[in-house]
Amino acid sequence: MVPQTRRRVFALATAFTLGALVAGGSVFAVTRPDSTERTVERLRSEAALRDKEQIKALTELARTTRDRLTPVLDGLDRAMPTGPAAAPPADVAKWRQAAAAAVKDFADPPSGETATNVARSSLASAVRQLATTVDTYASSQALAGPTRETVLALAIRQRADAIFTWSVGATALDAVNVDAGYGHQHVFLPVSPGSGALTADPEHQGSNS
Repeated sequence: MVPQTRRRVFALATAFTLGALVAGGSVFAVTRPDSTERTVERLRSEAALRDKEQIKALTELARTTRDRLTPVLDGLDRAMPTGPAAAPPADVAKWRQAAAAAVKDFADPPSGETATNVARSSLASAVRQLATTVDTYASSQALAGPTRETVLALAIRQRADAIFTWSVGATALDAVNVDAGYGHQHVFLPVSPGSGALTADPEHQGSNS
């Protein structure tokens, strides 16, 4: 290749390389996230991490609360059939103490993602409903005749509503656990057949399917 031709090829190659670098730089400058976008993405990542931590903590709280309230529900179930016998005052006092502690545990909740807030709010509402059920039952013990029966019937409905509301929260909690990668977490209260409450799906505990 003669020197003049070589110089011409070198010039063309140099021009092409510079053009590619300039074009590439222009594309990077256009597509590179600006400071606002980077800040938004960082905040989203932090919120997602915070939500995962809240989901884990809420699931542990739900399990503790379920174990605390199951004896209360069992006691109410025995005390409130048709023609109920009054529960011992000491038992009612224990129910009230357990329900009040559960209500306190759900007080002042942290703010999380919408789905997590829905799960937490449903569980908290169920706990408050059950505390009201215990108070209603306790009030019935000072009554007699049809009035007592009416108040007991109200307590029975309140108990059913509390279990149903908990089942909604437990279903929502299961869903957010799956989304967070923790797998299915079935934290349901015991329910009677035909109660209408939601129950756990057939997926294995901890599975992500």
